[in-house]
Amino acid sequence: MPSVIIDTCVKDMKCVPVCQRKNIHPREDEPGFAEVKQLYINPKRCLACGSCIAVCETHSIFPAAALPPDKVQFAEINAAYYRKKK
Repeated sequence: MPSVIIDTCVKDMKCVPVCQRKNIHPREDEPGFAEVKQLYINPKRCLACGSCIAVCETHSIFPAAALPPDKVQFAEINAAYYRKKK
C-alpha cells in the first residue's frame, strides 16, 4: 500500500532523504518546487516502507488505506502529479 502526502505538508523536506527509492518530489532544486503547495509520492514506485511517515513532523503522510476520510482524494492528487510530469 503506497504512502500518500496530504495538504498539511509544509515542504520541510525531512521525508526526502529517508525515501529509499528517491520517490518524493519535487525537490528544492527541481523546476516547479516553489509553485507547488506540497510534496508528492509516486504510488507506482512507493515501497510502503513507512520511513517518510516516521519523520513527518506535521503528520502529513499516511498509508493510502489509512487516509482520513476527508483526505482520500490525496491518493489521486499524488498520482496525478506524476502523470502530469510525463
